[in-house]
Amino acid sequence: MDTDFAKDQLDLMLQTFFLHPTGQIPAYEWNFSDVNPPVHAWASIFLYRTEQALRGTSDFKFLERSFAKLMLNFSWWVNRKDRFGNNLFEGGFLGLDNIGVFDRSAPLPTGGSLEQADGTAWVSLFAQNMLEIAVELASHNIDYEDIALKFAEHFLWIARAMNQAGPQGMWDEEDGFYYDVLRLPDGSTQRLKVRSMVGLLPLCATTVIEPWQRERVPKVSKTLGERLRRMPELANSIHPTGPAHLGYAQRGIAALVKPERLRRILSRMLDESEFLGSYGVRALSRYHNEHPYVIQTQGQEYRVNYLPAESNTGMFGGNSNWRGPIWMPVNALLIRALMSFYLFYGDSFKVECPTGSGKMMNLFEVAREIASRLARIFLRDESGRRPVYGDTEKFQTDPNWRDYILFYEYFHGDNGAGLGASHQTGWTGLVAKLIELFGRIDEHEFLEGGKSRAFAGDAAAAVGG
Repeated sequence: MDTDFAKDQLDLMLQTFFLHPTGQIPAYEWNFSDVNPPVHAWASIFLYRTEQALRGTSDFKFLERSFAKLMLNFSWWVNRKDRFGNNLFEGGFLGLDNIGVFDRSAPLPTGGSLEQADGTAWVSLFAQNMLEIAVELASHNIDYEDIALKFAEHFLWIARAMNQAGPQGMWDEEDGFYYDVLRLPDGSTQRLKVRSMVGLLPLCATTVIEPWQRERVPKVSKTLGERLRRMPELANSIHPTGPAHLGYAQRGIAALVKPERLRRILSRMLDESEFLGSYGVRALSRYHNEHPYVIQTQGQEYRVNYLPAESNTGMFGGNSNWRGPIWMPVNALLIRALMSFYLFYGDSFKVECPTGSGKMMNLFEVAREIASRLARIFLRDESGRRPVYGDTEKFQTDPNWRDYILFYEYFHGDNGAGLGASHQTGWTGLVAKLIELFGRIDEHEFLEGGKSRAFAGDAAAAVGG
């Protein structure tokens, strides 16, 4: 990785000419005002730790100047995307184009607003990333300890809102899954029960806390412990952590998803009749192939079907599809989440993978299995054909083409064929990192070494930050 170039790119998006005075980061070139997932803070701490591993140096100036601008961006999210001040966030399409039953960037046909499980999870991860950056900066300037505490509190209140019981909560106890919540003009609420990547992304709001990180900010640990003692409803809303709930090697964890819910979500995610395909995790459950989600409003029907290939709607131009295909960036984030949970649990937490197979795996093994399926998209099968090229005979058999890999935008949810733009190296190229990672790292060494082991050697690992 060219860390200097990467830092220039991250700095660019936070420059005066791009960062809005309100703190909003532009989305993309044809609509700066739309909203993408807030991953800039995660990218910043990931890049910082990558450079530490590559060069043995810590660029505090880069981290500090990024942190200052990112505080503006975090405030923008809190002030502009939490309409009712209840720590449940909107955000619009958030990169998932047509994944919802409604266009999430347009006014709702029902009126009211949409509280988004993915938007809320992203802001929770944002808070965790900012907490981790503040802890790192506090090692050189203790004044950052108070700021770290504020981001930790943001995480707690978001978790409390998202995991609350009853119709206003995003967790559906019957289905064992997270859903967006439609808040209607009369104040009533309705969960939109589409089993999609939206309900898997809360897994990604997970950060391992190493003992050395706690030692840097003793005030944070002490104050949070007292807060949770006084307000047990906050403690009951998050994955157990703190002195009485430390994991392997005395690690802590900040996670939205509690252990019993983690098992239930993974049972769906790893079910080959739902999310787990032969070539990775689908963006929409195959359950909706036979059970489409349908809602009627204002005399019009809105429907979500399982569509493993191209979209059948014109939403967002109709040239991308999140209703069944496999997308590399969210698969990589799910792998990061699994590896984070593994650092906390070690071998004490195992699940069936695939669901119903009787084969038990720890979460590192699950992450490796998903990465292996993603890599399979590009590798020759027993007949010498690459799934990525589907039925395109020239790419499959012509010696002038067959060994030149194209990095498609997304992939068929059932057969792995490349779809959409063929030049999405930026995110689909993540598959090379996953191959390198699981070829280099040993699960037991990773468990013992933790985050420092994840970034050891000549490349950074998926668990990042």
